Amino acid sequence: MSYLQVKHLYKKYGDVLALKDIDFEIKKGEFVVFVGPSGCGKSTLLRTIAGLESSSEGDIQLDGESIIETHPSKRDVAMVFQSYALYPHMSVKDNMSFALKLAKRPQDEIEQKVTKVSKALKLDALLDRKPKALSGGQRQRVAIGRAIVRNPKVFLFDEPLSNLDAALRVEMRIELSRLHQELESTMIYVTHDQIEAMTLADKVVIMSQGEVAQIGTPLELYHQPANQFVATFIGTPKMNVLPVNSVATSGEHLEITFNEDARTALPAAMFDERATASASIGFRPESLSFCDPEDGDLKGDVEVIEQLGSETLTYIRTLSGNTVVVRADPKYTPELRETVGVKLDTQRVYLFDNAEQASNIYGEVSHV
Repeated sequence: MSYLQVKHLYKKYGDVLALKDIDFEIKKGEFVVFVGPSGCGKSTLLRTIAGLESSSEGDIQLDGESIIETHPSKRDVAMVFQSYALYPHMSVKDNMSFALKLAKRPQDEIEQKVTKVSKALKLDALLDRKPKALSGGQRQRVAIGRAIVRNPKVFLFDEPLSNLDAALRVEMRIELSRLHQELESTMIYVTHDQIEAMTLADKVVIMSQGEVAQIGTPLELYHQPANQFVATFIGTPKMNVLPVNSVATSGEHLEITFNEDARTALPAAMFDERATASASIGFRPESLSFCDPEDGDLKGDVEVIEQLGSETLTYIRTLSGNTVVVRADPKYTPELRETVGVKLDTQRVYLFDNAEQASNIYGEVSHV
């Protein structure tokens, strides 16, 4: 059953349309991540749900009631900001309990909640410290704890980990995932980091230029992207996309020539009339494998090798000048400037039409 509903939401700043017809539902207890490049509207959408921004059109319903006209303080949501927003003159304990004191909650209730949450966040030994005496990770845990003690209907996180270093981001990401499982709360999280989106979310909302590009589970977005934007945004390194030069029917297959000098055959039954020479072909780095140059679907010279321990990323400059990335087992690594062949796994190939949305017209569906 839907718990939070955003219905045909629009937001304008003068003549600029920041949010365009945003429409989706969130179930109670879901962890939903808004992700997209800078300027896509994800933070504006979060702030509109919080009531910090007004909408130009549309509705937002929480637990069956419209909150579009409700004051932010009455929406029963708690927001955690990127900048922590702690009171520097207050102790950890006072920061965490401040909202409860404003709400005039009983003192024993305040003590009980702060004690419980501080233990869960490993802050119980730091309750008397001021923010200046805390590390970045500890400050962020205090900000999260301040939201948790309120026990809101929805938690809103606006890029809460972006100020932390890489190691702390991983630590806090795991902490947030654990907290969500324990609290079973509804959480909405904004990030530009696709790794955070893929690892934290039950459901991901990908945004582009103020619109929803696709909604789905992390693996649905990875394996079944709706269009070229989603396909290239999700995944690191991003999907290889090359231009198609010609498409010809050969029995039950389509012979596709791409990148000027490469070719492959794909089942014709999986395509529609949009499979033309004006399409683009896509394939992820892990769907490629090395072979002899004469046996490959495409070939090129090794430009860069990134050895990451568990895997090796090899960047190949094809004869037409495009770069293709191969993710492979580190047991086999070609030499720099070596000419290599590359085979495509035809079960994991995508085609995108030449329309404005570059829709996926053929793509992997059996690996979800």
